[in-house]
Amino acid sequence: MTDAASGADKTPSFEMTWGSSTSSGYCSEEDSESEFEQYFTARTSFFPKTRKPNQNVKQDEQIDWGKQELTTPDIKQKVKEYNAQINSNLFMNVNKDGSYTGFVKVQFKLARPVSVTPPKKGGHEAGGRRGSGVKRRTSFYLPKDASKHLHISSRTSSREVIEALLKKFTVVDNPAKFALFERSERHDQVYVRKLSDDERPLRLRLCAGPSEKVLSFVLKENETGEVNWHAFSMPELNNFLRILQREEEEHIKQIVQRYALARTKMQEALAGSTPG
Repeated sequence: MTDAASGADKTPSFEMTWGSSTSSGYCSEEDSESEFEQYFTARTSFFPKTRKPNQNVKQDEQIDWGKQELTTPDIKQKVKEYNAQINSNLFMNVNKDGSYTGFVKVQFKLARPVSVTPPKKGGHEAGGRRGSGVKRRTSFYLPKDASKHLHISSRTSSREVIEALLKKFTVVDNPAKFALFERSERHDQVYVRKLSDDERPLRLRLCAGPSEKVLSFVLKENETGEVNWHAFSMPELNNFLRILQREEEEHIKQIVQRYALARTKMQEALAGSTPG
């Protein structure tokens, strides 16, 4: 899998905004007595506010083209029609075995930061860190609406697309934390569906045509309703426990203060009242 040519991808590249100050959410700290890195977490809560669902967004609705069965002549005809509609060099090509290759654009819509391996640096300091056995990771919030083109084949699964994106940007988070979604706009409604791991994004792209309104791909957190704690590393789990402890202490403090204030007001009312 390769990236599209920079001239063809007019969207801001991931590399251009990777070091943006607005993206920093976590920072890593070295621990000389541990091979794991420590995290300080920002904007993280175990009790997020409930979001009001968007009435114009329909979830998990199968789109018709996902059910189409294509013969080899169908594929050749659709590829020809597809290439005639695009205004760039992101063409699809049919192989002799009936498979085909092309580009898919994936938009990032991640609410949480991703962890990456820091760039390798030469010199004595870097060598000393390697010798100490300390592993370091840095985490960033991705810029909103960042996107990337990937060159894939008709046999590439949605899970492989996710893994390729993470590998491209040296993201070390577990791929199971992420999911690929298809998004479609029809009749003033937005339809969003989570792709299964074995679905073929390029096949969906071919059947839908090149229009981003008809079909687009979005990478989001894999929200299943329950947190898959096994997908997190030991440093992350330890950090979550510290966050949970702080949040619990803060909630207890707020409740105690609330009752203390109510008690004080009652006592003031009693002191100022005239016995009747």
